[in-house]
Amino acid sequence: MAWIHTKIPKLHGLFMIKALQIIPTLDQSGAEKQMTLLATGLPRDEFESHVAVLTRTGPLASKLEAANIPYTLINKTTKIDLFAWFRLKHLIQQIKPDIVHTWLFAGNAYGRAAAFACKVPVVFAGERCVDPWKGRVHFIIDRSMARKTDAIITNSSGVVDFYAQNGISAERFVVIPNAVVMPMQASQEIPLTREQVFEELGLKPAKHIIAMVARLWPQKRIQEAIWAADMLKFAGEDFQFLIFGDGPQADELVRYRNSVCINDRVHFVGHRGDVSRFMPHFDILWCTSAYEGQSNSILEAMSFAVPVIASDIPGNRDLVMHDTTGFLTPEHGDDFHRRSRDLVKRTTQLFDNPVKRAELGAAAAQRIAEHFTLEQMIARHVELYRKMLQTV
Repeated sequence: MAWIHTKIPKLHGLFMIKALQIIPTLDQSGAEKQMTLLATGLPRDEFESHVAVLTRTGPLASKLEAANIPYTLINKTTKIDLFAWFRLKHLIQQIKPDIVHTWLFAGNAYGRAAAFACKVPVVFAGERCVDPWKGRVHFIIDRSMARKTDAIITNSSGVVDFYAQNGISAERFVVIPNAVVMPMQASQEIPLTREQVFEELGLKPAKHIIAMVARLWPQKRIQEAIWAADMLKFAGEDFQFLIFGDGPQADELVRYRNSVCINDRVHFVGHRGDVSRFMPHFDILWCTSAYEGQSNSILEAMSFAVPVIASDIPGNRDLVMHDTTGFLTPEHGDDFHRRSRDLVKRTTQLFDNPVKRAELGAAAAQRIAEHFTLEQMIARHVELYRKMLQTV
């Protein structure tokens, strides 16, 4: 079913642009956070936002509800679910969006197929990460749909390079960096003192706090971080290592932590929606990921003037300026021992030099304020949305 579309140059308050975001879940993960920021941040005098959630809702549903953004659960139950596709198609026919913007592989596949079938005027896809897990079939789907997609929006030049190597022209991509809500814009959470951080988490106070905010799964290489923490303990450093997040590797990582007898220094905090209360007291944020698109945890830590030590991979290079806002540690191929030793070396360097730590943190916060604000991310999407609609 198609519909009459009024071209957008006649807008300026007379017509609303309907924008439908399609995403697999509303989990508290990177792409989901950015989608929620975009859907709730588009100018209300110009855009009418809707969200379709394929598989399940999650913590971010409350953000949409608070902003009065309608969302619909499609209830996709299997990898190939034709009934879910028909439900999504029916929703698109009901909403009649001017723009469909899809996110992540399932959202991109189901969402674009449904949008093309409904002849939506403008269709964007969102590729948010380097995805080495994708196989031949995934790339066949990606390449075939890219031909009809108006633009593929991504957050990192590393993602563009990855997909260009897998047969999708770099010219199809538009890079719009992730946004972070600056500390002064965040919700009015009650700030903690450093002493209260240890008290609330039930930990023995320490001189330094290292933190990681990540989903507990293999990509993040958290076991390597625990091994590095054990090395720091052996070297006599006084620290607590806090791991915020949950995921499929949780039990395995706890067993590993227990096996190396570092329960007194490494603590699994679990998923928390109030990590920003703790961030001002992080001395260092670690990111040991094997691949990323653009890490929200790095962005958020930098906004709080926390220096970051991160693996030297494409997504992280877009954020961390080596020896200016933090450190990038070499990959060393498959040698995780060398990676961990470099992580320890850089960490002790910052433990021993609080002036350097403060300088890196201040430069990190300035970089975020200049290049990764919410206002900039919203404005870049609005500009792209308008530009593509004007060509319809």
